Amino acid sequence: MKKIISIVVFVLLCGTVFGQSAEHDLNFDVLAKQWDEAIPLGNGMLGALVWQKNDHLRFSLDRADLWDMRPMKGLHRKEFSYQWVMDQIKKKDYAPVQQYFDEPYDSEPAPSKIPGGALEFDTKNWGNVQSVHLYLKNALCEVKWANGTILKTLVHATAPVGWFRFENIRTDLIPQLIAPRYQGKVNVSGDPVGGDDLSRLGYSQGTIKQQGNSITYTQQGWGGFIYQINVQWKKVDATTIEGVWSISSQYPGTKINTVASVVSKQALERGYATDYVSHVAWWKNFWSKSAIHVPDPLLEKQWYMEQYKFGSASRKGAPPISLQAVWTADNGRLPPWKGDFHNDLNTQLSYWPAYTGNHLDEAMNFLDFQEKNKANYERYTKLYFGKKGLAVPGVTTLDGTEMGGWIQYSLSPTVSSWLGQHYYLQWKYSMDKNFLREKAYPWVKGAATFIENITVLDSAGHRKLPYSSSPEINDNDITAWFPQNTNYDLSLMKFTFKAAAEMADELGLKNEASHWRKIGAEYSDFALSPANELMFSPTMSYNQSHRHFSHMMSIYPLGLIKWEDGPKAQSIIKNSIHLLDSIGPAYWCGYSYSWLANMKARAKNGEGAAKELTIFAKAFCSINSFHLNGDQTKSGYSKFQYRPFTLEGNFAFAAGLQEMLLQSYAGFIEILPAVPAEWSDISFENLRAEGAFLVSVKKAGGQVNEVKIVSEKGGNTKLKLPFKTWAATLKKDVKIKDTADGFISLNCKPGAILILKNANK
Repeated sequence: MKKIISIVVFVLLCGTVFGQSAEHDLNFDVLAKQWDEAIPLGNGMLGALVWQKNDHLRFSLDRADLWDMRPMKGLHRKEFSYQWVMDQIKKKDYAPVQQYFDEPYDSEPAPSKIPGGALEFDTKNWGNVQSVHLYLKNALCEVKWANGTILKTLVHATAPVGWFRFENIRTDLIPQLIAPRYQGKVNVSGDPVGGDDLSRLGYSQGTIKQQGNSITYTQQGWGGFIYQINVQWKKVDATTIEGVWSISSQYPGTKINTVASVVSKQALERGYATDYVSHVAWWKNFWSKSAIHVPDPLLEKQWYMEQYKFGSASRKGAPPISLQAVWTADNGRLPPWKGDFHNDLNTQLSYWPAYTGNHLDEAMNFLDFQEKNKANYERYTKLYFGKKGLAVPGVTTLDGTEMGGWIQYSLSPTVSSWLGQHYYLQWKYSMDKNFLREKAYPWVKGAATFIENITVLDSAGHRKLPYSSSPEINDNDITAWFPQNTNYDLSLMKFTFKAAAEMADELGLKNEASHWRKIGAEYSDFALSPANELMFSPTMSYNQSHRHFSHMMSIYPLGLIKWEDGPKAQSIIKNSIHLLDSIGPAYWCGYSYSWLANMKARAKNGEGAAKELTIFAKAFCSINSFHLNGDQTKSGYSKFQYRPFTLEGNFAFAAGLQEMLLQSYAGFIEILPAVPAEWSDISFENLRAEGAFLVSVKKAGGQVNEVKIVSEKGGNTKLKLPFKTWAATLKKDVKIKDTADGFISLNCKPGAILILKNANK
């Protein structure tokens, strides 16, 4: 009895003892009426969307590994060869390439992510909804109705279950388990953006069976795949009902997973209160990793929503964040762009905020996924390119298999290089030498080996691809291939050899480091216009509004052109950004604004960065914070006014605000490098810098008062001083050297702590 009482007391107290301010929560006085405005809950593997469909409360249920994994029809023909494509370009006979490799992605329904199902509860006699509240601190959604009924629902942070608890309920309540419409008339076909009708998949409709207070839906998918949804519930007392749901999946020839009905039964036996304790503990730890406080309520709230979604969508042991992660469309159709893994921007942007945001554990699931699929990537490299090394498809299924689509990007030779940057960042921000030795360097070395093997030397002795591209310039036309390196491909190749050399040096592999530097030195400079603006390629200026800033990869995220390098680099950065702004946002998406904010932050333009983030948050997000790609306000921010939901813009937003507060990519730590002048009061806790340093800052009344630096692994760094005079009020295991140039050098032991106070009177 004492144990039960203590658990209940803990559950009651957790709502107020810790966590995020209530001002960051989502609050509504009605439930959303469509799925992409619903309250999102998730744990990386399972997800739910809470909304109202007609007069029923609805939970859209999802699991990250629910996929139709059939091979893309017609893709793997004898012509599936990089060399064959290059020959077709030379012959100017490109229509067969588009027919064989581009069109199947648009015309075929699968491979694709598929939805799970839904739970519904008849609430028509409960009166109107009075309030809907998503508590970020404990990832709990609470809904109240006029008759006094209260719903509390969550997706457990670590267990594969979702919970619902109805309080003050005066009648029996039987959930309805709703299956997706896998049978029926096909009304929509060949629409990868809006999504084809589910009935195109050709599945037999699954079975739904009820036994007492347990309902199970079983669905056969393609090729022997099967998934199960189960819901179980019980009456706790006269006015309280608790229930739990789970989804299990099973692919043929893989380890047998525990079925959902067993998982639900075990959870129901544990009880809501017990599971809530472990759920809250995980989220308490998550929120303890970092925090920010800025004098712009819109941007601060959006950042916390992005952190919440990141914690809900990325988890070790689960697939990484795909286009929609664990919130697949619940509209009777396949998700936008098949809900796949787009590696020409989307997956990479989704993990941008993990590093400075101090969520390296959640970031590792992205790299674990690459490691798991590495053998499949090597198969693809040999099959399509016929070269040694490591290439990765730009668009993949759950196991990393290529899906086709516009092949300039879906079969781009530099995808493994961009993914390699995330290995590099994970190493630089963690300083985990075992990770460097066992995973990061082998990956980057594989990408470098591949690029070395596929490139050739031109007449000037410069290394180049046979043909190059720049996502997604000139769409999938033959003119999207360039005979010289685009700045996009060039940036990624330069970065790969630079990173490979640095990693090899760190591991004491001097000969390999020397080789990578030699190859890296064979590339030409970036293509610049006479006005010092980055071009798409040496033959094409930035002459059109476009959503993908591929030509500016060297500025962000790769950091090859740094503001800190001096006047020439600053001229390139300023002029290239000015050209973007001048040509305008007619064909930008929401993520374009987030990306531009990161670049403006690197240009030390705080006002500009804040402006782009504000536009993103106001114009391109649903009421639940989901990035909808198009301008929902129809205010001229883009001619795209559609609403396909994808997540990369959300997470790029979070990275942009973090770039405004802390930068460390240039070899030193810079505090508040790009904040608007009017932001006089700012603070953040435990943002992470390269070198595995945790940084906390307090600024009040327009001046920085305190900087705290904690060194996890020890080592050296430099700090650009944010005040003229200072005093070290705490100095543990750190040596300080004032270099008299506005910087101090720090030599730290593992666990070192330094607190500097502003000594200005």
